[in-house]
Amino acid sequence: MIHTVHLDDECINVKEFQNEIHRQKQGARFENSASDNVAPEGYITSEEFRRLAIIKVNKFCKKHGIL
Repeated sequence: MIHTVHLDDECINVKEFQNEIHRQKQGARFENSASDNVAPEGYITSEEFRRLAIIKVNKFCKKHGIL
């Protein structure tokens, strides 16, 4: 059985816990969606967010005569 665990890495105790898990030779695997630049389901990447934000800001500014 595989369990998904979400840890707040800002917490010192969590960092110690992560280090302990990393010492395991088998049965523990870490995924880092930030490193492979693939957003989890229901989320978008920061690059996509920025692109959409710029589009929305420009649209708002044009609508209200700012640009």
